[in-house]
Amino acid sequence: MTQHLAAPATSATQAPAATPTPWWRDAVIYQVYPRSFADGNGDGMGDLAGVRSRLPYLRDLGVDAVWLSPFYASPQADAGYDVADYRAIDPMFGTLLDADGLIRDAHALGLRVITDLVPNHSSDQHEWFKRALADGPQSPLRARYHFRPGKGEGGELPPNDWESVFGGPAWTRTTAPDGTPGDWYLHLFAPEQPDFNWENAAVADEFRSILRFWLDMGVDGFRIDVAHGLVKADGLPDIGSHDQLKLLGNDVMPFFDQDGVHAIYRAWREILDEYPGERIGVAEAWTPTVERTANYVRPDELHQAFNFQYLGTHWEAEALREVIDTSLAAMRPVDAPATWVLSNHDVTRHATRFANPPGLGTQIRTAGDRELGLRRARAATLLMLALPGSAYVYQGEELGLPDVTDLPDEVRQDPSFFRAAGQDGYRDGCRVPIPWTATGPSYGFGEGGSWLPQPDSWAALSVESQTGDPNSTLELYRSALAVRRSHPDLGAGTDVQWRDTPSGVLAFSRGEFVCTANTTTEPVRIQAPGRVLLSSAEVAVEEGELILPADSTVWWSV
Repeated sequence: MTQHLAAPATSATQAPAATPTPWWRDAVIYQVYPRSFADGNGDGMGDLAGVRSRLPYLRDLGVDAVWLSPFYASPQADAGYDVADYRAIDPMFGTLLDADGLIRDAHALGLRVITDLVPNHSSDQHEWFKRALADGPQSPLRARYHFRPGKGEGGELPPNDWESVFGGPAWTRTTAPDGTPGDWYLHLFAPEQPDFNWENAAVADEFRSILRFWLDMGVDGFRIDVAHGLVKADGLPDIGSHDQLKLLGNDVMPFFDQDGVHAIYRAWREILDEYPGERIGVAEAWTPTVERTANYVRPDELHQAFNFQYLGTHWEAEALREVIDTSLAAMRPVDAPATWVLSNHDVTRHATRFANPPGLGTQIRTAGDRELGLRRARAATLLMLALPGSAYVYQGEELGLPDVTDLPDEVRQDPSFFRAAGQDGYRDGCRVPIPWTATGPSYGFGEGGSWLPQPDSWAALSVESQTGDPNSTLELYRSALAVRRSHPDLGAGTDVQWRDTPSGVLAFSRGEFVCTANTTTEPVRIQAPGRVLLSSAEVAVEEGELILPADSTVWWSV
C-alpha cells in the first residue's frame, strides 16, 4: 500500500501555485490512546474499530492528523509499550485489516495517521529475547540486548548502579538453562521491557525494515518513543548517585540523550524521504534543554520533537514568555517548527495540573480547584494554538476532562504504581476512557463498560452534552481550530512580537492577529487592540478598553 491522500486536481491553464507549507510545520495532531478512545466490539477495551468509527468526529473537530499510541502485539505489561511483534496488531485492538481500513478511512477524510514506534526496548516476549534466554549465555541473540555479568564474588550485584524509570534497579538477573543464576539484562523501564543494544547491526536493520513495513501500509509518520534512549554511553558507567529520577531532564545521563542517537535518525530520515506525501518522524526526547532537543530536528534528522519544557511550565506569564522565547530561538537555527503540548498519556491532564499550586510536577494526586483548573485550561489552549508551529491535543482535553485522581488502587494498571521509588504511578488517571454520550454503561465508549471506571460527573462532559453549547469547551476547541486553519497569520512561523502589558498578562501579535492572556486571578483592563475573534471566557469592552477576565485568553483581529 502507498500513501492514500489524494493530491488536488490542477488545470493546465492555472498559474503555478506558490509552494505550500509542509503540512507538519503547522499541523494540529490529536493523540488517540486506543484502549481509552472508543470500543468497537463491546469488550470494555478500546480498539481500532472504535477509533475508525470516530474518525468523522476528529475531522469535524478540525485536527490535521491522528497519532495512535501502540496497538502492536504485546503482553501489555506497560500498556502496549512492551512490543512482542512490531508487524502485528494485538488481538485486543483488532487485525492488520483493521489498521489498513483505519488508515484508508482517515486519508479519505483528509486526516493523516502517525503511529507510535518503540525502538528503545522490546517486550520480554519478543522472539529475539525469548530465544536469547532459552539458548543461554552463548546465544548470539544476546548481543541484540544488553546482557552483562554481575558484580560481586558470585555476580550477585547488578552490573552498574543505573535505576529504572519505573523504580528499582535497571537490571534483572536471568536464570541459566540449568537453573543457576545467570547474567543480568538492562531495562530502563519495567523488567518486561529489555533494552535493545543499538550497537548491534541486526537491531538497526530490523527497525529499518519495520519503518518500511508501516510506510508501505500508508502511515504518514512515526512518534518515536524514548527517542533519547537508544544509545548508551560506552562501558555503561556508574552514575554514582541514587534518586537518579531527580536528575532526568536536568543532566545528560549515560543512558539518555547520548550523541550517538543522531546517526540513527539520519538513517531514518533517508527512508522517510524516499516515500511520497511528506512522511515524518517525531521525537519523544526528554533532554536537559530545548537547545539539546533541537539536535533531534536538524535538517537531516527528524521533523518535530515534543516540547516538554513547555508542557511543564505552570500558568504564569513570565515563565510562559521565557519558555516560548527559548523554544522559538532554539528551533530557528535548525529550521524546525516549535511544538506545543499541554497533556498526554503520561502526565496529569492540564485541567487538573492548573487546578493545583505550581511546583507539584506533571503527575499530581490531588483534584485541586476544578473550576479554576478548567478556566486556566481553556485559556492555556487558546494561548497554545496561537503560537507559531505545530500543536498536539490529547484525547479528551477538548472536553475539559480532569484527571481521575480517586481511582481505587485495585483497578490501577500503571506498572510504575507497583514499583517503589519510581514514577508516581498515577498515569491511569489520564487514561480513563472518554465519554461520548450522556447515558449508557460507559457514556458511549462501548456497550461492555470500560476498563477503568469513569466518574459520574462525566455525563455532563460528554461529546453529546457539549455539542451545540456555545459555552462548552468542545465548541471552544472547534471554533479555535477553525480560526487557526483559516487565519493567514496563524499556524506556521518562527516569531511572535511581544506587546507591552500589565504584570501577569501576555500579549503578542502575528501580523494582523493578536493574542492576549491574563494569567492572574483578577480582571485586568487593557486597550482593545482590535475586534474580538474568540475568547476563553466572556469579555466586555468599555470605551475602547477590554476587561480581560482572570485566567483567560482572547484572540483579536487588528
